[in-house]
Amino acid sequence: MISAIKIVRPALFASLLLTSLPVMAQQPLQTSTVLQDAAYQDCLSLVRRNPEDGFAQAQLWQATGGGLPAQHCAALALVEMRHYGDAADRLEKLLPLAEKQAPHLTVAILDQAANAWLLAEQPQRAKQLLDIALKAAPETSDLLIDRAVALAAQNDYAAAKRDLDVALRVDPTREDALALRASARRQTGDMAGAMEDAETALAIQPRLPEALLERGILRLNKGDKPGARRDLIEVRLIAPDSPAAISAGQYIEQMDVKQD
Repeated sequence: MISAIKIVRPALFASLLLTSLPVMAQQPLQTSTVLQDAAYQDCLSLVRRNPEDGFAQAQLWQATGGGLPAQHCAALALVEMRHYGDAADRLEKLLPLAEKQAPHLTVAILDQAANAWLLAEQPQRAKQLLDIALKAAPETSDLLIDRAVALAAQNDYAAAKRDLDVALRVDPTREDALALRASARRQTGDMAGAMEDAETALAIQPRLPEALLERGILRLNKGDKPGARRDLIEVRLIAPDSPAAISAGQYIEQMDVKQD
């Protein structure tokens, strides 16, 4: 069984990307066996505990006929080791094999490769892969959100907003997409729309760090420093090690410098 693992979840454009590996879905390879399924899950488990050991195990497994699951596990180990460019390249090279053995997984692997390229700071390549994925699976919220991140990384916030509009039409309850669109709207000068999206995201998930960060920035831009400070401090309390917290800290420092 090969896992359609999503490499990253989008954070705010200002914070870019998180590097967790939440499991999206698991689908069996057409040629998999019970032994391969168990070996694949063991490999993924080791990758999460110790990426270096997981990579070594995947390489050994591949040399003894592990095929697509072994190669996929090795690529994910490289993501965990933060060798993002190598991981993205390996995932791309898996696509022809996946098309032959497990065509139902090609879109997921395209998305994973795109996210790895984003982490490697190659948003143009990420967008190219997401364009292909969206042709195969149009109006898929996760793909649209990921492409919006790639577009924003290239400073094309208007196009990012268009993708997020579609994603939210498909699923209006996606608080992550709302927080991202709030950022895109702010970047394009739509402050009222940005605040509306941030507030809507927080109505769905009151402790969403990315939405709190965006509302804090918007409040700061309006001159509401006490309100901005509350939101930004809450981001750091809720998710102290997140990219959103790093951005929040930078805005707090800016406010403190100006007060001095």
